[in-house]
Amino acid sequence: MRQLSEADRDAIRLAQDPKFARWLEQITATGGCSHPVHLSGSAITRDAITGEILHHYDTRHEPAERLSVRCRNRRATVCAPCSRLHAGDTFHLVRAGLIGGKTVPATVRYRPRLFVTLTAPSFGPVHRAGGRCRPRRDGGACEHGRPLGCRAIHDAADFLVGQPLCADCYDYPAHALWHAHAGKLWDRFVIGVRRRLASAAGLTQSRFPDHARLSFARVAEYQKRAAVHVHAVVRLDGPAGPDDEPPAWGTVDRLADAVRASAHRIVVRTPYSPALGELALRWGTQVDARPLRVNGPGPDDEAVAAYVAKYVTKGASETGAGTDHRLATWDDIDAAPVTAHVRTLMRTCWRLGGLPEYKPLHLRAWAHTLGYRGHILTKSRAYSTTYAALRADRAEHQGHGELSGPDTTTDAHWRFVGSGHTRGAALIAASVADDLTRNWEIVRDVLRERGDALG
Repeated sequence: MRQLSEADRDAIRLAQDPKFARWLEQITATGGCSHPVHLSGSAITRDAITGEILHHYDTRHEPAERLSVRCRNRRATVCAPCSRLHAGDTFHLVRAGLIGGKTVPATVRYRPRLFVTLTAPSFGPVHRAGGRCRPRRDGGACEHGRPLGCRAIHDAADFLVGQPLCADCYDYPAHALWHAHAGKLWDRFVIGVRRRLASAAGLTQSRFPDHARLSFARVAEYQKRAAVHVHAVVRLDGPAGPDDEPPAWGTVDRLADAVRASAHRIVVRTPYSPALGELALRWGTQVDARPLRVNGPGPDDEAVAAYVAKYVTKGASETGAGTDHRLATWDDIDAAPVTAHVRTLMRTCWRLGGLPEYKPLHLRAWAHTLGYRGHILTKSRAYSTTYAALRADRAEHQGHGELSGPDTTTDAHWRFVGSGHTRGAALIAASVADDLTRNWEIVRDVLRERGDALG
């Protein structure tokens, strides 16, 4: 007979608790979140006019006198249930900016829209997948005695793909500093697009907002070589945003020309360093700006939204570019489960972060993401809805907001009292998450079958 584990015994203990049914309701309400946040407190909802108490909630009546809520972590490696919810919200956020919905008019689908890809520049040759890696006829070597080429054919899963041919030749400081300035590069790029659109229309840059508005949603993705590149949906609206038609001169071709010109000409300079001097940072030479199709060739709206939603749930450790947790000491870098290439980038961030001229870049705080400190997904204000609005809609749909409204006031007091699960609770939460996932997959398949039948 198999001996029960500690987790099994803890799960049995929970199941025998008189308040287990209510505890299970809480776990189900969090979607089986693997690391819930526990709160203690109360909330009173009153009629704003009469002061009558409409609803009173207090955690003293809950199991362990606390309420469990989702951790809302986007990373699948940290919490799969919350990452799936975040992916769904991201899909609807991006999709609404492409085809309308969630307060965005459907007419945005017929605006000038592009799917843009901006890459990082080369910091040194790396191994590549697909065909001969880096064939060279001369068979020469670099100054460190390593081959300048590679005649192998690497599979995409080969651990060598993305690794430098010579780590000593690779410009690790430039790579780390490029990551640290990637956000500024994007900001300058957007300004450059507006400037070039205004110039093409015969306007001064200051007059551009009177005629048009540039909206976008972008996601950052780590390539195999551990360098970030950017995918973005870029849309041109009228001055009032999605409710306003763009001017006649605002065509998709003119928008594409402005994107390419701005990407090729933008330069951001690093602070001067006695050790490295001043570096001029640019986007890579590979720039892609593809019109999004309505009834013609080009990426599909749904596919673009799904791609972005899928990527935002990937943690740094899942992409092989860094870790999901910050590094507190130099020794943490040695212990990180990463490739030698990524570890060298982390060490470079740590070293540069100790120089006074780079202190504002917070390179040590962001060494776990190789110096990149931007959000994985960012959007302009007028692009579409917000995560907060989507969560509020979901709460209202599930009945959590049925007593709130313009004629009510809520007085709430909450206190953080812990997070996470015991071992037995983790088993039960994982089972709940699996059941909810299977139910979602069944519903999805049924909807697909109905769609195929109607199509």
